[in-house]
Amino acid sequence: MTYLFVLACPVSMGLMMWMMMRGGRQASGNEGARIEQLEQEISQLRAQDATATPEDRPLTPTRS
Repeated sequence: MTYLFVLACPVSMGLMMWMMMRGGRQASGNEGARIEQLEQEISQLRAQDATATPEDRPLTPTRS
């Protein structure tokens, strides 16, 4: 009975790791589409920034 308690932690950790890895594979299918969408948005924002006048830009940098 004491071996059951000793093995419970490593077995449950292995099971949790296996479940997390299995769940990550399902999300990777949508990841490529999401990355492509974000790259398009970045290119649109860069194009807007290139055509912006100094009055359109903020006075202080937004990055810290």
